[in-house]
Amino acid sequence: MEIMSLRLPPELFGRIDEISKKEGRDRSEVIRELLRRGLQDKLVEDAVKLYSEGKVSMWRAAKIAGLSLWEFIELMKDKRIEIQYGVRELEEDIY
Repeated sequence: MEIMSLRLPPELFGRIDEISKKEGRDRSEVIRELLRRGLQDKLVEDAVKLYSEGKVSMWRAAKIAGLSLWEFIELMKDKRIEIQYGVRELEEDIY
């Protein structure tokens, strides 16, 4: 595990402390969980954007998001984003 040092605004630090106390968990553990969730959300956001703009196939977007193809398809349905699947996407998925 790598060590990282960072500066937080007092309000953020206070909120993290509140969560830590409320859940009876170590502050570092709470921060790691929040970072994991935030990173996952960012990866999904980026993948959805790339797919919506037609820059990557659905399969590639799912990989970027760290999701299975079926999870990504469900996400697209939930977000009401039109699923585009044509010859280009099929070729990308095969090769």
